[in-house]
Amino acid sequence: MASTQGLKKNYRCDRSLQQFYTGGPFAVGRGRVGEEGEEVGEEGGAEAFLACACGGEVRVVSAADASTLGEPVDGDSEAITALALSPDSRLLFAAGHSRLVRVWDLASRTCIRSWKGHDGPIMAMACHASGGLLATAGADKKVCVWDVDGGFCTHFFRGHTGVVTTVMFHKDPKCLLLFSGSEDGTVRVWNLESKKCIAVLKEHFSTVTALALSEDGRTLLSAGRDKIVTVWDLRKYSSKKTIPTYEMIEAVCFIGSGSELLASLGVEPDMADGYFLTVGERGIVRIWRLESGLCIFEQQSSDVTVNSENEESRRGFTSAVMLPNNQGLLCVTADQQFLFYCSTRTDEGTFQLNLYKRLIGYNDEILDLKFVGEEEKYLAVATNLEQVRVYDVASMSCSYVLAGHTEIVVCLDTCVSASGKTLVVTGSKDNTVRLWDTETRICIGVGKGHLGAVGSVVFSKKSKNFFVSGSSDRTIKVWSWDDTRCDTDDEVSLKAKAVVAAHDKDINSLAVSPNDGLVCSGSEDRTACIWKLPNLVSSVVLKGHKRGIWSVEFSPVEQSVITSSGDRTVKIWSVADGSCLKTFEGHTSSVLRASFLSRGTQFVSCGSDGLVKLWTIKTNECIATYDKHDGKIWALGVGRKTEMLATGGTDSVLNLWHDCTIEDKQEDFRKKVTTIMEEEALRGQELENAVSDSDYTRAIQLAFELRRPHRLLELFSQLCRRDDSEDPIERALLGLPRDGLRVLLEYIREWNTKPKFCHVAQFVLFRVFRSLPPTEILEIKGISELLEGLIPYSQRHFSRVDRLVRSTFLLDYTLTRMSVVDPDIDAATTKDDMNGSSVENEETTQARPASPLTEKSSKKRKSSKSSKKSEKKVKIDSRGHSNDVSVEA
Repeated sequence: MASTQGLKKNYRCDRSLQQFYTGGPFAVGRGRVGEEGEEVGEEGGAEAFLACACGGEVRVVSAADASTLGEPVDGDSEAITALALSPDSRLLFAAGHSRLVRVWDLASRTCIRSWKGHDGPIMAMACHASGGLLATAGADKKVCVWDVDGGFCTHFFRGHTGVVTTVMFHKDPKCLLLFSGSEDGTVRVWNLESKKCIAVLKEHFSTVTALALSEDGRTLLSAGRDKIVTVWDLRKYSSKKTIPTYEMIEAVCFIGSGSELLASLGVEPDMADGYFLTVGERGIVRIWRLESGLCIFEQQSSDVTVNSENEESRRGFTSAVMLPNNQGLLCVTADQQFLFYCSTRTDEGTFQLNLYKRLIGYNDEILDLKFVGEEEKYLAVATNLEQVRVYDVASMSCSYVLAGHTEIVVCLDTCVSASGKTLVVTGSKDNTVRLWDTETRICIGVGKGHLGAVGSVVFSKKSKNFFVSGSSDRTIKVWSWDDTRCDTDDEVSLKAKAVVAAHDKDINSLAVSPNDGLVCSGSEDRTACIWKLPNLVSSVVLKGHKRGIWSVEFSPVEQSVITSSGDRTVKIWSVADGSCLKTFEGHTSSVLRASFLSRGTQFVSCGSDGLVKLWTIKTNECIATYDKHDGKIWALGVGRKTEMLATGGTDSVLNLWHDCTIEDKQEDFRKKVTTIMEEEALRGQELENAVSDSDYTRAIQLAFELRRPHRLLELFSQLCRRDDSEDPIERALLGLPRDGLRVLLEYIREWNTKPKFCHVAQFVLFRVFRSLPPTEILEIKGISELLEGLIPYSQRHFSRVDRLVRSTFLLDYTLTRMSVVDPDIDAATTKDDMNGSSVENEETTQARPASPLTEKSSKKRKSSKSSKKSEKKVKIDSRGHSNDVSVEA
């Protein structure tokens, strides 16, 4: 196998795209709720957030990247039917089919209060500008107003003959009016002071779906599924105008006077009162002028991916909201997508509405995924849809959609062609394969010929000028796009260069070798076959699995193939003879995907048990297991440049994993350093306590264990100046191991090189030689090198001491000749000195400096010649015993 350098030890899931919106109500907040539950106001520069109905709970996500903010808000066990936020975005109101209204504090995720107020599901909610009142519209044809703090009903309105679909307070807090629209086609105006209906506005012939109020509060817009927008004068409660829209309208919004939309349209601020926009079943945004009733802007094409086969999903947009702080327009589609638009004005002066962000609320099952481009900044994902969604890896937002298949897309692959174009190939249940250019985002080629669903597609690895497809019709086809003009906007029919009936059952997976010479196919018939390209000639059949094979892949460096099977095993096979080289067991269910990592030395696998496993091939060891999915993991993508992992499955969750081996090592190193520093701090304090207690033996041992040579030098210097009967140095030396003695001798060698510390070095060295036997000293590792470093400097120090002693004789002679002092040496002592008594010489040498200068000698002065002889003798003795003097000094 390949080299085992750079093996990965751990992966970490750093980003996750989960389902957060399954359709129905949603609300846009003006602040951001932190991950720990704390609320950040809009004045702090925080981004907007979305509160979305997701099944029986409410999920709060960032409007920037759909990242989850805090824990989900538990709602009813049934679907949420109505949502609203307080004006300061601190309280969330939610209701479902249980008819129970709950008030949640978003900061703490606690339910403050709840009450039951309708005899049927609540269909719509609205909060008053003051935040103290909540209006609810129910399927029981009633409209209720509630006190938020008290939880009691303040108003109870009846009058609608159909389900109340929308409700709205007047923008002016002082104007206590409430508007409601119903399936009976009427809009009713309720006065909260008199608690009566003061007007019934009848113009619609179908359900009223949306209401909008102008900034001055004088004009009301109502839109319905009867394909008209009605303009109402609230001063007279009469219809001013009816505007035909020729589509069922789901949302209508006034455009504020300070909006960038109007500025991009070139509308003057003083003329900005009469503009509104509509969205509906066509999936396009249209802007209207109120005065003339004419449409002044209409999108040329829809950004909604509408399935033409399903009439029910042709509704396009279901809602639209003007975002605060000029953040643009948010439109919500019937297939749970949030589209964010911003307005621009081109150089030619034309108005454009640009889609700058797309958040996917619900992905359904993820069937396959691959990284796109050389930089791997995008991820193409095939879900249970006819389109392929391409996500931005950094923001986890959907950058664009590839639409063209008429059935569910089952498989895909990506590559960068020789010309530098980034291409995507997809296979679908419509029995076709399609080739896409990601730059133009259009289909440049269609391959038809399979008689069953295409279950696997794969690009060539080297030449990048063909791809291979496998189908449930049990055939493999090789397609070439050499004749395809990539610059054309028309779909070109792709040609199959080779076809072979490969297996007895459905083909689940394909892989092309790194040199484009072989292709391997895995099938439900429990075999994997290796074919020679380009003619698809059978080479080797791999037999050994007991269940169907789900994935195959060639090693990037070895001539081997890895396969994963429904028998819960992963096998590595030899390409040459088809023998099984290794078998890996560990999954508790079918292994659906396996892919090589670390230049073929490792691989990652995932299966029906919801587990992702990291394996080392050489040791047959599973070194890590990750549990981040709640169902089968159908899709596994590996970035060939970054070796980032992406996984997705039946739980509709898309997880991104990055290699954190180096980060873990650095973190472990930081923890070790922190621990060592803490221990050193404690032992350092213990050292200082020992010094303050004069426990020099313990202090020396601690300073040595902490490897503090400077502190050791200070301790030895203090002991040099002390005259203790007990020697703590020798006691400390007896407790040192041989390695410790070697380190101590190294310290002594360094100290001995400096004249300032040499006396301390000689002081400690003397104790070492005195306390340890020579045999033990000779056993110290590297003692010869240490002695070689000690001897030259010691000789130099002894020579310097000898010169100092000699220089003192001149002082004695001078003082003697000046009759200042008398030599304190009698004749007998001089005679003994001449006879060579070293002991008396030492005593004489020590006694001479002790003679008092002021004392008058009673002895007869000796001749100068005798004095010189005595001096010479003393000088010789001093030289002979200078070593002992220096060591003892």
